[in-house]
Amino acid sequence: MANVKPFRGLRPPKEIVEELACLPYDVMNSEEAAQMANGKEKSLLRITRAEIECPGVEDIHSETVYKKAQENFEKFQEKGWLVQEEEAKYYIYAQTMNGRTQYGIVGGASCADYEKGLIKKHELTRPEKEEDRMVLTRYLNANIEPVFFAYKAVPEIDAIVEEVVKENEPDYNFTAEDGFGHHFWVINDAEKNKAIQQLFETKVPCTYVADGHHRTAAAARIGLEKTAQNPNHTGDEEYNYFMSVHFPDNQLQIIDYNRVVTDLNGYSEDDFLAELGKAFDVEKVGTEIFKPSRLHEFSLYLGGNWYKLTARKGTFNDNDPIGVLDVTILSNQVLEPLLGIADLRTSKRIDFVGGIRGLGELKKRVDSGEMKAAFALYPVSMKQLIDIADSGNIMPPKTTWFEPKLRSGLVIHKLD
Repeated sequence: MANVKPFRGLRPPKEIVEELACLPYDVMNSEEAAQMANGKEKSLLRITRAEIECPGVEDIHSETVYKKAQENFEKFQEKGWLVQEEEAKYYIYAQTMNGRTQYGIVGGASCADYEKGLIKKHELTRPEKEEDRMVLTRYLNANIEPVFFAYKAVPEIDAIVEEVVKENEPDYNFTAEDGFGHHFWVINDAEKNKAIQQLFETKVPCTYVADGHHRTAAAARIGLEKTAQNPNHTGDEEYNYFMSVHFPDNQLQIIDYNRVVTDLNGYSEDDFLAELGKAFDVEKVGTEIFKPSRLHEFSLYLGGNWYKLTARKGTFNDNDPIGVLDVTILSNQVLEPLLGIADLRTSKRIDFVGGIRGLGELKKRVDSGEMKAAFALYPVSMKQLIDIADSGNIMPPKTTWFEPKLRSGLVIHKLD
């Protein structure tokens, strides 16, 4: 069963939370981070993307950058921009997008659970990205940003969350520049904290990494590293846990993750459409944007027109948790055999566009001449994600996109 414990959070005072909180480190480049932090002395980006304060440094993974992050982290605490709780607690972090709100429990996930496979993943990680977050964690001795977890909904946990939210004003409550709402409650009731921990231990058999596979892997490895370094290790130390926000699966919605390609691999547009007709029913829709409305339905933007592609029976296997995915169908029937794009992780002829940007972004990139064609997919469901993770399989690259992204800086977990 899942081991999720309360912790003594390090948090900003209410009056500066909007300035301090920021998007996660991996959704922006250095230039974008610098722009986002411009005029915000207290922005956590000065820790998570400390290269913005290191002019002239070419390697963002250099010791200079990590030391600047450490220096700024200490400064934030010295100045009272981050203050640690006296007692261990859980927190509720809710996000609102398009009128829909999802409520998560912030707690410490167990490194041992990750090693045992009780924290299930659906993506592969890249060693260099894991190493970067591990090095930063060593310098800070803290989980500076949370990871996004899911669990199969438990009505008793939902009831506690509902009660806390109804009875208390949020400690933080703001709308970010992207229009998404962020709401945060500290659970000060000792009995409720105890009940939440017991419910995870008795009602939640496992949890699922929704977003943040690299941070999760890095945090678990740090826990093992610190265990090996401590001859008096007991298993109760803070480094045995890492900060995560646990959302019930029935509140989450995955957004589509679409593809654009640079060329048709030598095919003319007419020949390419003819080849597609061997595996799909191809219907020309016209110039109005067409969005897939169900599984195994795709849209193609090519030559100024949108096409509806419906995968024919026999091109997919509904009994295979990987084979049933539309990303698999697209790769097996189009990207690899027709376009010669076999490795989505390394090919320079394909790019990926999160559905949050809208299908207009696909049209824009094709119309500009940067890309030749675009494919929009129906989003993966939470059930599909859980089925794949439960089966021990791994999703193809760039399959899931979660929004809103968790804001970093609402709470931080120190490892001592």
